[in-house]
Amino acid sequence: MFVFPLLPRDRRRQPGRPRKIDLREVANALFYHVREGCTWRALPHDLPPWKTVYNYFQWWNWDGTWQKILDVLRPLARVQAGRGPMPSAAAIDSQSVKTATGGKERGTDGGKKVKGRKRHILVDSLGFLIAVVVTAANVDDARAAQDIFAQVRGRDFPLLRVVFADHKYHNYELYDWLRLHRRPYRLEIVSRPKGETAFKPLPVRWVVERTYAWQGRYRGLSKDYEHTPEASETVVRIAAVHHLLQRLRPKRKARSQRFRFKRRRKRAGS
Repeated sequence: MFVFPLLPRDRRRQPGRPRKIDLREVANALFYHVREGCTWRALPHDLPPWKTVYNYFQWWNWDGTWQKILDVLRPLARVQAGRGPMPSAAAIDSQSVKTATGGKERGTDGGKKVKGRKRHILVDSLGFLIAVVVTAANVDDARAAQDIFAQVRGRDFPLLRVVFADHKYHNYELYDWLRLHRRPYRLEIVSRPKGETAFKPLPVRWVVERTYAWQGRYRGLSKDYEHTPEASETVVRIAAVHHLLQRLRPKRKARSQRFRFKRRRKRAGS
């Protein structure tokens, strides 16, 4: 209901055979692939052929279809949660993950001792994804933040005023970049109190950690299985779209079936 009207349609003016594949089933196959973390050839047979699904994965990656769907579903989910459609605050953070089979742009995160890639995400105050950038694990967070903020234009987010981040984003080059490109929001650095060693949720910043926890439920994001960072970004967006769809159309709770042992039948004459 929500995704199907947003998927690209046939361009009848171009020559070629009309599309016979059901785009709804293609989207279901992509959701299944990210959720279960299976290989392309391991897709169930009741879904479209795996090669067709993979081709649509590439095409919708190139034309930015999933980002467009994300930008439509996010305001709907915010309104359903009792918030305004446009966020006024956001949070940014990164996550280092291992790569499964190599691929382009790999590195080693010296702080976390992880060899692979790094996912940089920007989320709103509810934890819904706004933008994502995937880089090698050795790329500095402040440097990758420039690519994140380049996707967040002021005309698209007119109410955004503050972005919460940790001390890794306290970088003067990043501040100069924000001033140069006239971004209307400011970075608010939230650090752990001095002397605090135990885990303590920090204001607003904890929502981005919760977003990573949501993404951890998708087996396709347990590692970085993609060959290119652009494909990895698409997988993150698909997981975010699927999460928003579950919020907008929650499943009905089935009636609880309490387990009971079978009673012994009484013998005749006893």
